[in-house]
Amino acid sequence: MLTVLSKNKFTFDEVGFVVLSSVYVGFGFHYLLMTREIADIGMWLVFFVLIIIWTTDSGAYFIGRAFGKHKLWPDISPKKTVEGAIGGIISAVVLGTIFYWFFPIFDHYFIALFVMLVASTFGQLGDLVESALKRHYSVKDSGTVLPGHGGILDRFDSLIYVMPILHLLQLI
Repeated sequence: MLTVLSKNKFTFDEVGFVVLSSVYVGFGFHYLLMTREIADIGMWLVFFVLIIIWTTDSGAYFIGRAFGKHKLWPDISPKKTVEGAIGGIISAVVLGTIFYWFFPIFDHYFIALFVMLVASTFGQLGDLVESALKRHYSVKDSGTVLPGHGGILDRFDSLIYVMPILHLLQLI
């Protein structure tokens, strides 16, 4: 309707972006809330996934800075390296395993390990999706709420990508 009323000043591409962005962010946070509401272990599941995602980000950064030689996807995110991505996954598995020892929220360690691998891998993919989106729209930061952090979406890009996938795979 806005496209018609604005005589195409608000294009269908812009409408599509607004709708898709709302669905993308909405689904991610919806599944975060659904996870939190799981009786007895919901809060621990959310903490587990957050720890996996944050450890992946930190591990990828530090290991990539120290050992990174091969660019992961230079057109999308020129500083990310293959070594950093692998290091992030390994870091997440190590810290996730320690978390699991103290809080065994899954019936078997194998399930926890699978969740760690899925969350870590797809968390990095979510980060790349958000980077690609910002590159496409020539935006450096996705907001100014958190100065120096690339915007609020940069803090949650992995989480809003991972939570629906974990639910789709019925890992949560």
